[in-house]
Amino acid sequence: MLGRADIMALTPVILVSATAVVVMLGIAWQRLHAVTVLVSALGLNLALLSLLLVGSLGPTTTPLLVFDGVTLLGMLLVLVSSLACVTFCHAYLEGYPGPREEFYLLLLCAAAGGMILTAANHLATLFFGLELLSMPIYGMLAYTFRDRLSLEAGIKYLVLSAAGTSFLLFGMALLYAQTGQLAIDGIVAAMATGNGPWALAGVGFVLVGLGFKLSVIPFHLWTPDVYQGGPSPAVTFLATASKAAAFIVLLRVVVAIPAFHGTEAHDLLAGLALLTMLAGNLLALMQANFKRLLGYSSIAHFGYLLVALVVADGLAVETSGIYLVTYLVTTLAAFGVVTLLSSPYSGEDASALHHYRGLFWRRPYLAAVLTVSLLSLAGIPFTAGFIGKFYILALGVEAQRWWLVGGIVVGSAIGLFYYLRVMVTLYLVEPGMSRRDAPNDWGLRAGGLVVLGLAGLTILLGVYPAPVVRWMSMLSLSG
Repeated sequence: MLGRADIMALTPVILVSATAVVVMLGIAWQRLHAVTVLVSALGLNLALLSLLLVGSLGPTTTPLLVFDGVTLLGMLLVLVSSLACVTFCHAYLEGYPGPREEFYLLLLCAAAGGMILTAANHLATLFFGLELLSMPIYGMLAYTFRDRLSLEAGIKYLVLSAAGTSFLLFGMALLYAQTGQLAIDGIVAAMATGNGPWALAGVGFVLVGLGFKLSVIPFHLWTPDVYQGGPSPAVTFLATASKAAAFIVLLRVVVAIPAFHGTEAHDLLAGLALLTMLAGNLLALMQANFKRLLGYSSIAHFGYLLVALVVADGLAVETSGIYLVTYLVTTLAAFGVVTLLSSPYSGEDASALHHYRGLFWRRPYLAAVLTVSLLSLAGIPFTAGFIGKFYILALGVEAQRWWLVGGIVVGSAIGLFYYLRVMVTLYLVEPGMSRRDAPNDWGLRAGGLVVLGLAGLTILLGVYPAPVVRWMSMLSLSG
């Protein structure tokens, strides 16, 4: 039986779900793109404000969900990403010849799934949240289905995500066979005395299933094709909200379940982290497509984040929170520029590197935003990315994981090369090459204002990170 505090803790999820229902009823009554955007943005903003209410309640636990500091961080990241994507969608879909309103319905449903996933305290809600997050993304990626690459992206993500889900389900079945429990707290209590073979196998399969969602190598093959082919707003949501929610639930599972605390599990995670950060950066070196490059860059960044899972104590939760915030702000800004250059929709997005050649001479402020984003992704000082990279390095040094520290340094050096290659392209003169351009008034539109604000926030977090660091130092996992 849910009490009053439990219902209040669920307010953000209820508001997002109610917004999805209102949008659906509005579509059935009369299609008005601008009204759909306003309703979606209003619902997401109300859900963001309701997080203040949830935070004032303190940690709250129900049989299926837990609302602690990490849950609030995850919900905040999902809602901010969703709100940015809604803003980008308005200009992007203005040129789409088919129905536009259903995209916002899919996005709201995915946001609700991401919020449930970040609060999962039970394997049933973990699976429900993950599927509610993933299934609408299939439709979002294939939304511009007249474009072959978009349809291909949706189908590839569908097939490989289903494969990842099958591993996850099998792992859950093995954990249940070993412990007789589906609640995470119950699994922890049952495994306190020892880890049986079925439990270890189950943990491995769960890691594989969530590794698919996070594009951890070798489960990354879908990433570059999906990033290249999907509509920019859908890829933006996938790269930010979806991955942040999946990582938070993986963090919760790794910290809680004893089977992840053994030497073998730590060595496995360390190997995956090292392979992911190095291979992701090396594969990005060869890309002539900017969206594919960002896809491989995302793989490398979650390789860095896996270092926090290897340590899984001390500053691990705080470091994960700081890195997720800096990664999300930077990635939203970078994909926001891609979306603005691709708006309104006119077929394939502005994804080839030659589309960005000489952007500074046409749209200097937009080129400056992308430059700041790339510098932050590279971890250059006075940007948000430097703060995240510094904390990851400090965590590796504190745990004396020198191979991982070396991997972070080498991976960052490789990453700096291809980020600089893109930055140089922005400032080259263009000898008649094909180009894509943002509208003249892009800076006065909602999407342009959001992108400029994200670039400013990237610099602010790099210069004055104290408030975020102070907030993350108070994060804790219940249980």
